Order: sequence, then C-alpha cells, then structure tokens
Amino acid sequence: MTHRRGPFTKGDRVQLTDPKGRLHTVVLEPGKQFHTHRGAVEHDALLGRPEGIVVTSTGGTDYLALRPLLVDFVLSMPRGATVVYPKDAAQIITYADIFPGARVLEAGVGSGALSCSLLRAIGDAGRLVSYERREDFAAVAQRNIETFFGGPHPAHTIRVGDLLESRERDIDRVILDMLAPWDVIDTVSAALLPGGVVCAYVATTTQLSRVVEALRGHGTFAEPAAFETMMRNWHVEGLAVRPGHRMVGHTGFLVTARRLADGVTPPVRRRRPAKTGLGEAPDPAVAGLDPAVAGVTDPGAVPAATVPAVVASSNSDPVAPAAEGQAEA
Repeated sequence: MTHRRGPFTKGDRVQLTDPKGRLHTVVLEPGKQFHTHRGAVEHDALLGRPEGIVVTSTGGTDYLALRPLLVDFVLSMPRGATVVYPKDAAQIITYADIFPGARVLEAGVGSGALSCSLLRAIGDAGRLVSYERREDFAAVAQRNIETFFGGPHPAHTIRVGDLLESRERDIDRVILDMLAPWDVIDTVSAALLPGGVVCAYVATTTQLSRVVEALRGHGTFAEPAAFETMMRNWHVEGLAVRPGHRMVGHTGFLVTARRLADGVTPPVRRRRPAKTGLGEAPDPAVAGLDPAVAGVTDPGAVPAATVPAVVASSNSDPVAPAAEGQAEA
C-alpha cells in the first residue's frame, strides 16, 4: 500500500501523460532523469510530491504525473503470452464471484495479467495457486506480478506443470484459461467444494461449444452459462458526441458453472424443441398462418398446400421458390 497512495517515493512507478495523451511509465530514482525528444524530466521533481501534479520538461512540455492503474499496467506489461484484457478480467472477477479470502485455482497464467486481478480480489488472506505448462511464461508472469505488487504476493503460488497433476481440494473457484479446458473437468470437479464456481475463458465458438457440452455431460455441474463482453469508447467533445472509431470487440468467451453436491443428479434443463425435422409441418402460429384462414381444424396439423414448398439445391442448401409473377433468372 505504500506504493499505492501518498507522496511519490523511491521505487514508485509513475505514469507521465503528455499533451497528446501519450503515456510514459518511469520508476523513480533520486538523481535520475526521464528523457524524450521533448526534453528531460527530473525524478527529483516528482519525489515527495503528491499524485496529480504537472511537471515540465526542459523542453517546455507539461506532463501529468499519476500512479498507473492496474489496467494501465496490464496493457503495457512485458508479455510472454496474450493477456486477458481488463474487460474480461472484470467479468471473471464478478461472474466467478471472486471474494476476499477465496481459495482459487488457476490454469494458464500467461503473462500474469489475470493473476494480478485475482490477487487483488482475494487479498492477503486468500490463496491463489496458478498452474502454467511453460516455464518461460511462468517466469514472465512471476516478474510482472512482483513488479505490480512491489514484491512476491503472500497469497500466490505458481507451479510449472499441468493442472491434471493437481491434487488441490476444498477450492472455492477455478479459472481456466487454456486451450482444452474440457480435458480437466474431472480434476476441476474433484477440487471444487459444492457450490463452487468454475469459469473457463476460451477464444473460439468450437471451444465454447465443447466446454459447455463437457460440463453438461459430466453430471456434477449445474447448467453452464456462456457469454462475451464488448467494450466501445465514446468521443465526447462539446456537442460532438459519437461512438469511438475503434473498439475492443471479441476477445474471448466466458463459461461459468456451479459445482453440485456429491451424488446429486442435475435437473434436466427443459428446452423448447426447434421444428427442424424433415417433413414436419410448422405450427401455424409460429409460421405466421391463421389456422382459421388456412382451413386447419387441428392447430397441430397444417395442410401441405398452406406450407411453401422448399426445393433442395445440388449443395443441399434450401432455395426459396420464386415469388408469384416473378420471372426466374
């Protein structure tokens, strides 16, 4: 906390913002200077001063000085693997219900971005065990986490290896950021307490489908929920208020599910079946037909004459018939 509030001190990371909004991060050391093509900024001009001040370089450029937020650190940290973007990390913290003191199991550390958010949420009283297959990624993540927190976090343990090797038990939450999360469902189920939450972060629709079906078929989880988050900035300047030209669109899908008590059979989720079977006539109400006009006495049966014909093309794609009076090409 000494590096998160109060006057700037030796070793603090300071974010300098120039008039064009460009960001520069420096680590304060007495007697040193920060150099750009717009001149130099003395570190001594910042040491002992509060956040939110403006310092002027030797070239006459003003810089706003603030401590970087976690989102700033994540987007500029050295990367071994692609980071989990802040918009997704925020959803994971919320929808996986990460709470102070929680015992969390993480698979796929990457560059440590999500680990920083998880450690922030669980606090010193919690416990985060992170598995990473690649030793080089684990080393990068360890350095990033220690850089952000100013040293090793007391609640964090990184293990180089596969989550399948884990023998963790009595875990509150499991976060999976890996290529094939469906391969570790047995391990996750054994680790989680009843009522615990598993949250998988996947990139593609095929991964999304497979992990959802794996959770459904396992028998120890309630019905999974799947979603994604998109974030769009807005340009606001006087009466010129419009969406930004760029946005952070799709980055990944999130799947969450709750662990059931041992021996409990999950209730069957009832879904309205889609009328996609060959030769099955649609419901007049669904098809937009008035049963009285169509001459249907049984609403469940529609005469073939009232159903538009569908002709199958050579590639099996349905082709709608030409409209009445319209010449065929």
